[in-house]
Amino acid sequence: MPCVRADGEPTRPGMDILRALAAGARTADEVAGESGLPLFRVRGGLRELAEAGFVQPLDYFNYALTASGAERTRQGLTPPPPRPLPL
Repeated sequence: MPCVRADGEPTRPGMDILRALAAGARTADEVAGESGLPLFRVRGGLRELAEAGFVQPLDYFNYALTASGAERTRQGLTPPPPRPLPL
């Protein structure tokens, strides 16, 4: 399951990762422990969230929220946009 939707917003697992980083920089292992997500999902999610601009790698092991990632955690999870009704 991806951590960033096609519209650029974080999914529920993506939000779990962002919330784990809200208290400060963490390693993927620490994020997995705090979020309850499997380590492989956290590693992939951190890459996706970095590409989307929500997190940034500080060094080889640690990640931190960017300003947009911090803002997203303050706003919480937004529902996906409604789908248009078929005609």
